[in-house]
Amino acid sequence: MSMERPQPNAYARAGVDVDVEAQASRIMYEASKKTFENRRGKLGEIVAPVDDFAGLKMIAAHGLPEGTFFSVGFDTAGTKVEIAERVGKYDTIAFDLFAMVCDDALVRGGEPVLVGTNLDVKTLGTDERFLPIIRELAEGYVAAAREANVAIVNGEIAQMGELMEGWGEFAFHWGAACVWFAEKEKLLTGKEIQAGDFVVMLRERGIRANGLSLARKILSEAHGEEWHTQVFGDSTLGLHMLSPSVIYSRAVVGMYGGFGERGACAVHGVAHITGGGVPEKVGRVLRPSGLGARLTELFEPGEIIAYCQSAGAVSDRDAYRAWNMGQGMAIFTPDPEAVVAHAARAGIDARVAGVVIPERKIELVSRGVENTGGVITFEI
Repeated sequence: MSMERPQPNAYARAGVDVDVEAQASRIMYEASKKTFENRRGKLGEIVAPVDDFAGLKMIAAHGLPEGTFFSVGFDTAGTKVEIAERVGKYDTIAFDLFAMVCDDALVRGGEPVLVGTNLDVKTLGTDERFLPIIRELAEGYVAAAREANVAIVNGEIAQMGELMEGWGEFAFHWGAACVWFAEKEKLLTGKEIQAGDFVVMLRERGIRANGLSLARKILSEAHGEEWHTQVFGDSTLGLHMLSPSVIYSRAVVGMYGGFGERGACAVHGVAHITGGGVPEKVGRVLRPSGLGARLTELFEPGEIIAYCQSAGAVSDRDAYRAWNMGQGMAIFTPDPEAVVAHAARAGIDARVAGVVIPERKIELVSRGVENTGGVITFEI
């Protein structure tokens, strides 16, 4: 004998079914519990006195030595969530979210430890049809946390109704906060960088979670509103655009040394190549030192970025200011061979791209489609 589901209450008729929301919250909580192991026995170990998605969760932080600092960074997956909505694939978007909040901690020499997220959705409906999407998001949640070596403390979900717009029925937005810790002697301020240091670039083949508004505009104008279905290479434009961001946290923390751990390489600075591209992010890290960089051996842009640049007739100068153009992170170091080798052991392509110079400018040899080999100079 089957039991009928109770008739929706007033709240459910308004688009918010608390029973479905509770199921979704439990899915995210069960996913977050799988990440607790990432920090077991380390700074940031999760303590949960009550095993419940609404229960208290804390981190053990006693006995920290003098000279310990921590901070919190905030970011979102941005409009890349619309690509997931278009393609109907949700198990990689957590990589974009975690790359944005966790990799930013590396710029200051921090170790990402703890992540909390807020998933805003238009509606979860009054039945279970959207729960498979929540399970996909949760699957990516666990994998991304493992890659970043962080624990997830929550899985907050809010139904926003008419305030939320997107593509298709399941419109959502995903934001996060990342708690990171650092030791005073390992903090990176930019002043540690010296003329003659090498610049090692870590490769990013995808578009990450930046410059998407320009890319989406170009693709829409070239192929119409359903651009994501256009065949591109061995798949579609949508799937290429959705390619998950590389998370560099575990590898780069290993380079300069995590909290209480010895580093494998000498690192003087780190730039996370996100919004503003190479000139903005590399320039921002170099400003405190009053130095510049000459970048002659950059990676070529990934397929999807090169295609967008060509289809939109975007100049190389503008492309390097809008997109990562193949560079996900820059490491400033006097020991480039060790950095490249350490990255390789972590499965990350790296190369010596240039050198730090006394002049306050960024001079790069373009790998863009407009004028490959041309020299572009950006003032700092």
